[in-house]
Amino acid sequence: MNNIGEIIYKKRTELGLTQAQLASVLNVSFQSVSKWENSTAYPDIEKLTELAAALKTNVDVLLGYKGATADYDSRYAAEGYYWGLKPNRMCYEIMSLLPPIKPYRLLDIGCGEGKDAVFFAKCGYLVTAFDISENGIEKSKRLAEHNRVNVEFIKADIMDFRFDRDYDIIFSSGVLHFLRPSYREEICARLKAHTAPNGFNALNVFVQKPFIVRAPDSSRDESLRHPWLSGELLGYYHDWLFHSCREDVFDCRSGGTPHKHCMDSLIAQKLGEGEIL
Repeated sequence: MNNIGEIIYKKRTELGLTQAQLASVLNVSFQSVSKWENSTAYPDIEKLTELAAALKTNVDVLLGYKGATADYDSRYAAEGYYWGLKPNRMCYEIMSLLPPIKPYRLLDIGCGEGKDAVFFAKCGYLVTAFDISENGIEKSKRLAEHNRVNVEFIKADIMDFRFDRDYDIIFSSGVLHFLRPSYREEICARLKAHTAPNGFNALNVFVQKPFIVRAPDSSRDESLRHPWLSGELLGYYHDWLFHSCREDVFDCRSGGTPHKHCMDSLIAQKLGEGEIL
């Protein structure tokens, strides 16, 4: 069994539940529970929060993200800003494509310490931002207060975040490699579904390259990181208009040791069938 199957089995047996009893709580068949535990199928994303509650845990633990949460909480507890305060390159590209001539709604997924979310708010966007790290969210709130802007900050994980509105812009940088490959298509479909007509998704993902040496700090949570393949992200947006699509190799000093990463970046727009720009 892989990690999620093992965790479901362990939590279920600790609670003294049979597969049939857990299935009844979730309104699924006991065969579904058996397949989850044996890794021949995976729970639907919409079931994860309900499943975690039934097992008296949370989605982070269910998916094995506990280590990542502790890791980033530790990083963000330090003085200063781990990722600095310079806005991501995609921020400026978004402003060029959809300038804030009115209060467009923007969602920042995995906002970290809030630098990009606060930048967008200062420029006039209506920003909602969430991150898995409690320390990151608290630091983000202080940054927003210092800059005298309003941002709706939420502590949440991408797997259990519940959309209650559509957004003109959905933005995510340096986060999606924590998604297991089996959930990527469904997550991208959710982002697309909750993007307003003519809206944009601006995303980047770390990709595997045989000539890129693994980052020195990745061994701490290697089992939680799932680099993408070059071009994989593009495939999920094949029916949208691409405004920016590139692959970059760049230097990084996170963890204190110089190393390199390779990243695919995409800014794509949601257009209706037969629509003309």
